[in-house]
Amino acid sequence: MTVEFSNTQAAVWNAIQTALQEAGFVVANVSALDKKQGSFKAVTTTTAVKQDLIISAYKPNGGLEERFNKAGGSEDSAWDFVRTHLKYLPTVKGKGGVLEFIAERDPRIIFDRMVAWFVRHNFPVPMSTQEFQAGLKQRFPDRDGMVFLTEQVTEYDKKRLQVAQAPQMEMFVSDERSAIDWLTDFLKRRPSTYQEISPEFMSQLGAGWKKHEKRPDLSALLEDNFIQYDGEGDVPSQIHSLLSTNFKDLRGLEKNDPRLIAKAKDRWYVPDPNKAQDLEKRREKALLKEFEGYRAFTGKRLKEFRLEVLRAGFKTAWGNKDYKTIIDIAQKMPEEALQEDEKLLLWYDQALTRSEASA
Repeated sequence: MTVEFSNTQAAVWNAIQTALQEAGFVVANVSALDKKQGSFKAVTTTTAVKQDLIISAYKPNGGLEERFNKAGGSEDSAWDFVRTHLKYLPTVKGKGGVLEFIAERDPRIIFDRMVAWFVRHNFPVPMSTQEFQAGLKQRFPDRDGMVFLTEQVTEYDKKRLQVAQAPQMEMFVSDERSAIDWLTDFLKRRPSTYQEISPEFMSQLGAGWKKHEKRPDLSALLEDNFIQYDGEGDVPSQIHSLLSTNFKDLRGLEKNDPRLIAKAKDRWYVPDPNKAQDLEKRREKALLKEFEGYRAFTGKRLKEFRLEVLRAGFKTAWGNKDYKTIIDIAQKMPEEALQEDEKLLLWYDQALTRSEASA
């Protein structure tokens, strides 16, 4: 099914997505229709709805529903969904010799689709974000930040050889989650010190910031999600790769060379999957502790909050079938804030449905 609509409100976009999911559809592609140029441009954020949107969605066939019902909410079911989902996504998008980044092939978007699939089927999500990302790397080829099936990647590679530049993913920083995503992409390319990161990061915090979302502190974001090399032990491979490529005098040095260590010290970098999982567990524990404060809030409306705290709390409550907590806290949020967050809206709508069914 293909749907075209025009609206500047993210809440409307999220309502359409929720309705599609509840009807059994999975979103496969979202593009903006540029009527002036008559071309399609990829959309990577739900808050930048400035043009007509074209949504392509599908109902899985080939027995996915039947297999899911038999296997339940297992990890195998998650990978079964991913394999099926990737089949429906466009392999190549481009115009005029320029390849476009396919947002739906972003590992983070794939995780969101998997979560929505499990929630709609009333099962807890079987793995964390970092566990899922590590599993993706083990099972599927990656090109230019996009995930493919093995049988798809050959077609993409052929097209990639025909263009000079890799497709660029647009990043719009509008809340804590997108700020973390921006930092991840930045530090993958360029492990940096706080002083180097700060001006680049601050330039991203513009007018698009969500109204009720608390602005994060850069130091806290770095501490909770990344690792800083303190000069002890060998230089991490992520930093070594950058320095040996960009500095002639550091090429060919061993990872324990004092000159390399001096240049690498205090740089923040993206941890490898195992360390990332440890960081995520520690971060989730802190988020859930803060969520208890929201649960204990006795006022009528939460005026400012962290969406990441609410998402972690809703996810845990959903896994515990604690639908009342989700409903109670959602009703403390400003209506527009709830309607504009796709993940919170999904959990809230499903919690209402489950509560009404058991009443």
